[in-house]
Amino acid sequence: MRTIRNRKHTAAFGALTAVLALALTACGGDDTGTKSAGPASNAASAGASADASQSDDGAKTTDDSKTGGAAQNTGATKAGTSKTGTSGGGSAAGGNTSDSYAYKHPCKSSDLSVRVYPREGSATQQVIEINNTGANSCGLSYFPQVSLGASKASDHSGDIKPAVPGGLGGAPAYPVKPKTAAIAVIDLNPSGKNGVTWVDEMNVLPDSEHMANADTQNFELGPDVKVGDPKLGLYRSTVADAVSSMQSAGKS
Repeated sequence: MRTIRNRKHTAAFGALTAVLALALTACGGDDTGTKSAGPASNAASAGASADASQSDDGAKTTDDSKTGGAAQNTGATKAGTSKTGTSGGGSAAGGNTSDSYAYKHPCKSSDLSVRVYPREGSATQQVIEINNTGANSCGLSYFPQVSLGASKASDHSGDIKPAVPGGLGGAPAYPVKPKTAAIAVIDLNPSGKNGVTWVDEMNVLPDSEHMANADTQNFELGPDVKVGDPKLGLYRSTVADAVSSMQSAGKS
């Protein structure tokens, strides 16, 4: 019986010794730094890695953003650069406004707007205003082609044509700068005597030398118009000068 108890005591002591040895081994691992990382340590490590990754991604994003902005600016600069050819004193921004350019480039009907209206202070005179709406200067004939007739007539061969000034010569065309007008004045009845009363329309072609008859525009004169020996002046820059030109019509 004593022998058995001694063996039990020996076995218990051995087990206790083994537990103490394991405990000492664990403590020794802490001292030597071989202890495995716990959950908190792993989380900290993972957080640091994530921060580093985000930092790298942020740097890449910033670099990409800068590169994209530079490319966009470069493209905008190229697209915004343009060159406009000039000749004879023209303006690169607003087109060519020289008279020499106008002499060589007749006006196009698509670049013109035409107005006809009564001259203030006169019962028989009408102002014909040809506006250049294009970007460049252009040339017109010395005066517009004008005829006076009945709007409902099927045959206009009997339309009345006004007298114009004679002895013309000089520049090859009348120059009209952009956003300006060529003005002519017609007097339907200079003498004020009784004239024909069937005329109710004025037909205006800005340039008879370079435009087709299809470009003629028609303007209603209204009722009670009397037409007798009408006179038409040359294109001028002001109404007053156009009236002076009209008064010389019919004279050689």
